[in-house]
Amino acid sequence: MTRRSIRKRVAIVTATAVVAVGTVAAGAAVAGPSWGESKRPTEKQVAGLFDNWNRALQTRDPEKVADLYASDAVLLPTVSNKVRADRAAIVDYFEHFLANKPAGKKIETHVNVLDQNSALDAGVYEFTLTDPESGEKSVVKARYTYEYEKRNGEWLIVNHHSSKMPEG
Repeated sequence: MTRRSIRKRVAIVTATAVVAVGTVAAGAAVAGPSWGESKRPTEKQVAGLFDNWNRALQTRDPEKVADLYASDAVLLPTVSNKVRADRAAIVDYFEHFLANKPAGKKIETHVNVLDQNSALDAGVYEFTLTDPESGEKSVVKARYTYEYEKRNGEWLIVNHHSSKMPEG
């Protein structure tokens, strides 16, 4: 083999390798992650996660409500000044909050589906609360943000911020 034919053969092999790598990379980009891609949730499905959470409130079981939060979730609750950053603290908050028999209702919602495993739901909701001693009802209007992640096939709340409206 001459030096020229060796260089030509090296150039052909290199070009073939570059084309093959480019084809594989393009195919991977189209196919999605190699761990398997699931469908992106719809905005309606993400908004419906609130309904699951609200139904959990109706059970009056703080453990069931806390089950909807990831183990590393952060809760900035509506009627408490304490940040809740672990399961025990989240359960503690709901033990007190559920005593008021809250019933939630969304007033305004804005959903952003970030990808097949994460989404945000932000807006305004209100809770009808019942005083456990007097039975008197009151309504608390608040802003909210839920950040959801799909972990091991289950949608969980990873961040939840809720604060009373500043106007009252």
